[in-house]
Amino acid sequence: MSKIYNLNDPGWGRGNNNGSEPPRRPNNQGDGGGPPDLDEVWRDFNNRLGSLFGRKAKRGGGSGGGNNGGSRPQLPKGSPKSIAVIVVIAVALWLASGFMIVQEGQVAVVTKFGKYTKTLPPGLQWRLPYPIEAHQSVNIAQLRTFEVGYRGTARNKVLPESLMLTTDENIVDLQFVVQYRLMPTGAPDYLFKTSQPDESVRQAAETAMREIVGKKPMDFVLYSGRTEVATEVQSLAQSILDRYQTGIQISTVAIQNVQPPEQVQAAFDDAVKAGQDRERQINEGNAYANKVLPEAQGQIARMMQEAEGYRATVIGDATGDTARFSSIEVEYAKAPQITRERMYLATMQEILQNTSKIMIDSQASNNMLYLPLDKIMNQAAGGSSNFSASVESTTGAAAATTQPSRPSAPARPSTSSDGTTVNSSLANPYSR
Repeated sequence: MSKIYNLNDPGWGRGNNNGSEPPRRPNNQGDGGGPPDLDEVWRDFNNRLGSLFGRKAKRGGGSGGGNNGGSRPQLPKGSPKSIAVIVVIAVALWLASGFMIVQEGQVAVVTKFGKYTKTLPPGLQWRLPYPIEAHQSVNIAQLRTFEVGYRGTARNKVLPESLMLTTDENIVDLQFVVQYRLMPTGAPDYLFKTSQPDESVRQAAETAMREIVGKKPMDFVLYSGRTEVATEVQSLAQSILDRYQTGIQISTVAIQNVQPPEQVQAAFDDAVKAGQDRERQINEGNAYANKVLPEAQGQIARMMQEAEGYRATVIGDATGDTARFSSIEVEYAKAPQITRERMYLATMQEILQNTSKIMIDSQASNNMLYLPLDKIMNQAAGGSSNFSASVESTTGAAAATTQPSRPSAPARPSTSSDGTTVNSSLANPYSR
């Protein structure tokens, strides 16, 4: 085959050196270095092809004759079998060209005459060879990322993308990042349903962000609502992409930076500082109110409880006095004299238990009675109960010498321990 198709052979068109054809004579120019004749080139090619299949080479004649200056090419003997072998080999090679290897994390989208037919998973796969079927490999595991509002760094801003209007008619400079990948079955939609799927993701994310920010106040977007805004943007952008059948799934929407425009940054800082001072003063006032109000409420509750206690005490004392008076009245009706004397003694005991003076009734005898006044005084200072018992015993002994009609008798003077004259009866309230 190399002899047939070797174009660098100087014997092309000039005959060969194996005796099958004499060397070519010089051309009309008289030199042997001119280009060969085309008829001789074709004849030489046929001779070489025939020698390959065992056919003898033919010499060409002159320009005359019935063969128009040369013999036509003829097929060698046994050529149908050779052609069949060649055709079988060519068909086998053509069918083998349908084998392919799909890499891990990728899928192969197969089309038949340009129409989608199936999706092949990773591994060794086969399809009908070209031009019947073709395939495109799509990476579904790759995480794609793009920025909105900036490129590369936060300082490299893209203001037409980052400036957005809030619901309270303020402008914020917002920069965010979107990460997305293809769905496991979204490769055909990614290739055929949209012309620029990646650009569709960018436009859907920016549209969703502008819509969500336009419904929120400025302070909410700047401070407390970043996470909520990002979540709502991801949900809205995903619904837009699903409606357009892009086969793309958004993984993350992250807000990188949000701030007021640079032109009003100083004024905004002053407004924020004033708002913080206002919040601080409100908190201090609430703290003072939370401190004072419970104390006042406690005092009110204490005063009300004291008033309720006093009311209960007064009512209880009055009820007790009423009950005691009723019982005394019943006893008085039974024995007036005894009840009167008993009431007199109880009254005197109540009056004299807290005094330092000793009243002595000397009606039965004129002799001076000497009592241990110092011990009685100490007992009075130490405990009122012992002193009351002593006084009661003393007054009882003294009252035993009196006449039964003494409460109705006129009062008589008596002498105290310090030499003063004192009325012994002390105006009994029940003796009239």
